[in-house]
Amino acid sequence: MGKVTGFLEIDRQDRKYKPAADRIRHYREFVIPLSDETTRNQASRCMDCGIPFCHNGCPVNNQIPDWNDLVYHGDWRRALLNLHSTNNFPEFTGRVCPAPCEASCTLNLQEQPVTIKTIECAIVDRGFSEGWILPEPPKRKTGKKIAIVGSGPAGLAAAQQLARAGHDAHVYEKNAKAGGLLRYGIPDFKMEKHLIDRRVAQMEAEGVQFHYGVHVGVDLSAAELIQGHDAVVLAGGAEQPRDLPVPGRELRGVHFAMDFLPQQNRRVSGEPLTTNEPILATGKHVIVIGGGDTGSDCIGTSVRQGALSVTQLEIMPRPPERENKLQTWPDWPLKLRTSSSHDEGSSREFSVLTKEFQGKDGVVKALRCVRVDGKMQEEPGSEFTLKADLVLLAMGFVSPVREGLIEELGVELDARGNIAADTRAYQSSREKIFACGDMRRGQSLVVWAIREGRQCAHAVDALLMGESNLPR
Repeated sequence: MGKVTGFLEIDRQDRKYKPAADRIRHYREFVIPLSDETTRNQASRCMDCGIPFCHNGCPVNNQIPDWNDLVYHGDWRRALLNLHSTNNFPEFTGRVCPAPCEASCTLNLQEQPVTIKTIECAIVDRGFSEGWILPEPPKRKTGKKIAIVGSGPAGLAAAQQLARAGHDAHVYEKNAKAGGLLRYGIPDFKMEKHLIDRRVAQMEAEGVQFHYGVHVGVDLSAAELIQGHDAVVLAGGAEQPRDLPVPGRELRGVHFAMDFLPQQNRRVSGEPLTTNEPILATGKHVIVIGGGDTGSDCIGTSVRQGALSVTQLEIMPRPPERENKLQTWPDWPLKLRTSSSHDEGSSREFSVLTKEFQGKDGVVKALRCVRVDGKMQEEPGSEFTLKADLVLLAMGFVSPVREGLIEELGVELDARGNIAADTRAYQSSREKIFACGDMRRGQSLVVWAIREGRQCAHAVDALLMGESNLPR
């Protein structure tokens, strides 16, 4: 513990945003990093708790007090080594993770948790700027060939771990570039894509081979994939969106969020849109249905495209401004969360159920809505109409897409439609076929995907080699 009284002497200070009026004019990141001195001071606030609840609050079990202490003492390189021992991609989580570790910080009992996410991001960004992060090719090769289907955070983590264990890791990605939802779902203003390219270059130097434009189950059969590899890791994500089957759903202008967001990301990167139907919010009244992170991303993107208005609808009741710490801590609490996109110009409505999409000449023009109580029962006389030129459905994802690969493999699914596999062996109902990330656990966080990819790699390595020296 670097500074015993740090948490008593120093207030929490986190990164700030550039003004909304400026940042909505571009798609670049707008978070202002803390200075090295301020980051060091923030690290000194860590109490080195006897029971560090942040370890379990973090899905990858980052050794947070350890690297906080190293940052306080100025040993950034050892802090980076410690951070990388549990997390392959802290530059991703340091930008897009909701930081459940901070919710479980002991200082959060007083609304002053250590700025763990900010310190994490500062460590890895400094590691890259100093040239400390280099490829780590294996010292020996095993001769085993492993296929990883999907290049999202779970697939990337699994591939990197397996390559470092000496296996030939082959990543099959249906899109033109690696990253999955990191690249095509999360907007550039939250995480710029050169960060993914930088990691992919490191992984290629470590021996990972990427096969782009290969849709397994369409371009390459499951039988061919299994025959050509010693093991197969399914890390394709949960891409089946939750629909809203109400009257008028067929109207033009009603789209899934994941039809809208990837288009803008492709525009920013200069990739072809892969569709003849561009979806743009420019000059439109936009309704976003769904109150989660994807909905927030739709808001920020719509504002940058020049929407006339953006309204977000959430069927659940408005959460409390603050949680009851004695009831929720150290678990992730339910409370009202306001993202940077919400502050850029949008309104939010809670306890709203959409009854109908109304249109003219086949194009959506309005939503007919009704307010509901805490039991999801409609409140009499509460119907109202909202003007809408573009409706974005951001109500989450229900499961992996079953058509194609999953149907061809014939693997068992759980009650939610995800591939059935436990969290120790990660093996599906078929021999040498493994599953991890959202494809196994369902829609979740980037940090959970990284954890699953790492642990799945450990399980695959142990099965192929009899034991594994990879960290879980």
